[in-house]
Amino acid sequence: MNKPGSPSSRIHLIALVTVLFIALNSLWLNLFGTLDNRLSDLVARHVAKQLSPDPDIVIVDIDEASLAAMQDTAGSWPWPRAVHAELLQGIERQQPRAIVFDILFSEPDRYRPESDQYFNEVLHKLHNVYFPMLQLEGNQSGGIPLSAISRVIDIPHSAGADPNARAILLPPQAIATESWRVGLVNLIEDADGVTRRYELHRDVSGWQLESLPARVMRDLGYPIPPQPDISLHWRGDSHAFKRISYADLYADQSRRKPLRDTHELTGKIVVIGTTASGLHDIRATPVSSQYPGVEILATALDNLKNQRYLHAAPSYFSPLCGLLLVAVQLPLFVRRRFDVFRIGGALLLLSLVLLSAQYFAMTRLYSVALLTPLLFGWGFYFAAALSEYLREKKSREQTVRIFNRFLDPRVVDSLVAQGETPQSLSGQAREITVLFSDIRGFTTLSEKHTPEEIVSLLNRYFSMQVEIIFRHGGTLDKFIGDAIMAFWGAPQEDKQHAEHAVAAALEMEQSLLGFRAELGEEGKDFDVGIGIHTGKAVVGFLGSEARMDYTAIGDTVNLSSRIEGLTKGVARILVSSDTVAHCGNTFDFKPTGSYKVKGRLQEVELFTPGVNP
Repeated sequence: MNKPGSPSSRIHLIALVTVLFIALNSLWLNLFGTLDNRLSDLVARHVAKQLSPDPDIVIVDIDEASLAAMQDTAGSWPWPRAVHAELLQGIERQQPRAIVFDILFSEPDRYRPESDQYFNEVLHKLHNVYFPMLQLEGNQSGGIPLSAISRVIDIPHSAGADPNARAILLPPQAIATESWRVGLVNLIEDADGVTRRYELHRDVSGWQLESLPARVMRDLGYPIPPQPDISLHWRGDSHAFKRISYADLYADQSRRKPLRDTHELTGKIVVIGTTASGLHDIRATPVSSQYPGVEILATALDNLKNQRYLHAAPSYFSPLCGLLLVAVQLPLFVRRRFDVFRIGGALLLLSLVLLSAQYFAMTRLYSVALLTPLLFGWGFYFAAALSEYLREKKSREQTVRIFNRFLDPRVVDSLVAQGETPQSLSGQAREITVLFSDIRGFTTLSEKHTPEEIVSLLNRYFSMQVEIIFRHGGTLDKFIGDAIMAFWGAPQEDKQHAEHAVAAALEMEQSLLGFRAELGEEGKDFDVGIGIHTGKAVVGFLGSEARMDYTAIGDTVNLSSRIEGLTKGVARILVSSDTVAHCGNTFDFKPTGSYKVKGRLQEVELFTPGVNP
């Protein structure tokens, strides 16, 4: 079981919080919906560039050039409906499958009623012309009774449909009702104002108001999806479908010998609308921020005709991906099987794979929102990585604080860089060289100075000796009264630990002589004894959670201490034969004899070191 506050419990808590956010975001918040849409739009633009629109859908475009060219013939916009009637007659001669107006004929022309009459006479003979209708905003109870308008246009309705239902509709009132083949052209805008979907039918109290693309395709025999709207699958750019200038087509029909192909619209679905910016039929779409409304209508017709609209992934897919991203990372952080940077690299690679999958899915008509799960996945990563960093930082600071008590700061930096910790350095059996140094003749000196002066003097002496130990790569074990214990060979590996210990002892001796010279006559009795022995010992951190020390234990330590006790009256430095054997010919060792040591049956042979000439 993980203890509260342990690294594992912290990572699990971060994972739990992330999972809760994923659930809340999926059910209510939708924090990154706009960002998801932006990424999907980017993918849609790239996919659209690789796709071509249906060549059987052609736009007759009332563009800027047409408005200028028709000025003398038809005057300013809106043109007399007779102009459209003449164009319709010319188009119909080519036998298109359908003619779809993206122009509202919501009011009769009071100043040119004869033009409207001619338009209706032409329409009376045609049965494949379709018109748009709008449902306006406002209190729908003040609108047209749907039961009444259903006598004019076919409005599917359920058995429980409200017979008194009304809707504020804007039908083509300039057109005779017998020619009303109509459908809604209300565009769906998402919260960010971008059109990504097209409505197929709108439920009004059980009455199903059909959209214009759905009505056209239903009449042409294509299946209409049962859902209320479709996500559009865009093709090309903002000028995707084939366009014919309205003015060019109108002028060509007036020529005795047409210059255009007289069969270019045969079997086509002809959409008559405008791309002229001055007529304000411009919308924001994933493909362009200024996308003509007539192109949106053509795209909806294309999608329905070819059954290539986008299918949305199930609602649970995005949160499930987020949960999987957290689940994949969680054991790696808890067990620390990989370092943080390797986990981040793997997550980056996985992110690229998922984004590629999103692109591939759209080419296969599936819309998948993967940015939100990626953001949650990266959110968990950064939170867990920060937790690990703070834990490592705290552990590092604790390690440095502990190590600095007994090691040279340069050695500490090296150990910390290697990732060593008090735990990793505990309970190791090592061959080491142990040095004991004890002060002699200190009593006489202490009688002539105040306690404060004695403490200051000892601190200065110990500082000099510890600096020498550190300089030779030694580890300061502890101060025992006025004695120093140090060892070489741990925690850092040191194959020359015996040589370094003896070299440190010789320099400590020279430092002592300099210190005595500073004390003058008062320091003549101040001396030290140093004992050194090499052998096996157990090294590691011992103590309690409140206080731990890095120390060595075993017979090697005991013998070194006993050797130091034998220096009195013999030599300032005594070294065991084991240490001499490890030093080779580095020093000039002189034998001092064999001595009986407490706790050992055999006598110990000791030597005094000197520098080789």
